[in-house]
Amino acid sequence: MPDSSNISDHIGLTSTIPVEIIYAAGLKPVDLNNLFISEKNPEKLLRQAEAAGFAHNVCSWIKGIYSTVINYGISSVIAVTGGDCSNTIALGEVLSREGVSVIPFDYPLNKEGDILKNQMEKLMKTFSTTWENVYSAKKRLDRIRSKLKELDRLTFKENLVSGFENHLFLVTSSDFKSAPDLFEKDLDQFLAGARTREPRKEEVRLGYLGVPGIYSDFYEAIESLGARVVFNETQRQFSMPYEVDDLVEQYLKYTYPYRVEGRIEDINTAIKERRLDGLIHYTQTFCYRQIYDIILKQAINIPILTIEGDRPGPLDARTIVRIETFVEILKDRKYG
Repeated sequence: MPDSSNISDHIGLTSTIPVEIIYAAGLKPVDLNNLFISEKNPEKLLRQAEAAGFAHNVCSWIKGIYSTVINYGISSVIAVTGGDCSNTIALGEVLSREGVSVIPFDYPLNKEGDILKNQMEKLMKTFSTTWENVYSAKKRLDRIRSKLKELDRLTFKENLVSGFENHLFLVTSSDFKSAPDLFEKDLDQFLAGARTREPRKEEVRLGYLGVPGIYSDFYEAIESLGARVVFNETQRQFSMPYEVDDLVEQYLKYTYPYRVEGRIEDINTAIKERRLDGLIHYTQTFCYRQIYDIILKQAINIPILTIEGDRPGPLDARTIVRIETFVEILKDRKYG
């Protein structure tokens, strides 16, 4: 978490972008979603945004990002206006009126490489950096990404890592906590400790689909029921596990901003590779991505439970019961 008294070199991100460009410019990217949800009282940030005029039926992540930017005094924000929440466009205009420098970044829906490269070069021009510097930064970050891929393997192959631990490291790879050296040191220490553990022996293996959830105790609840998440779909995508040399190709392989077909292929591969018994699809209240639930359930052949979250906090009783019932059904299917 950045020190609010020394934030001038931090560039806020509304979603994952080519962070290599930010690091190449000698600046520090900070994922505003992670900064918001890691606050001691994220609900207070939502109330602050609502007091400023944001309606109740605006996504909590948008409201949380707004208050986070204002509270930390972040002066520059890269707003992903194509390939992410459409509300980001209006959020950017609100922040601009608050004196924030808002820089748009668009992922092309149809994955046109030349358009994506143009977007990258516009960003490089904004931050006065070069392809040479960007590829130097990519080489540095790819070393960490290879270790994140090993952490993921230890999760589903060796059964040494919990679903939450997997989530936490992968989700923060969107910005490497603004400090790659410290991030890598923490990751090295974690991996060394994880390799000494006894393998976990859960009854049910689950995949988690959708955006990282707003619930504070989701993974703990899952494991208390004798299940474990061994595939965090979007969080894994943040870690860029593709091992490609070309930066444009890397961000074309990133499934989140594009059509759902790429996600389906990635999920179906994980189902086989990780021997998943079922999937939990998290949807955010008031988010257009809820509609993808229709397509996912048509295209994927193992059971899917869809849950919805609105504001930060623990799971509600109804959702806990639904998850418990789903896990019991999967146990019955698996063991008869």
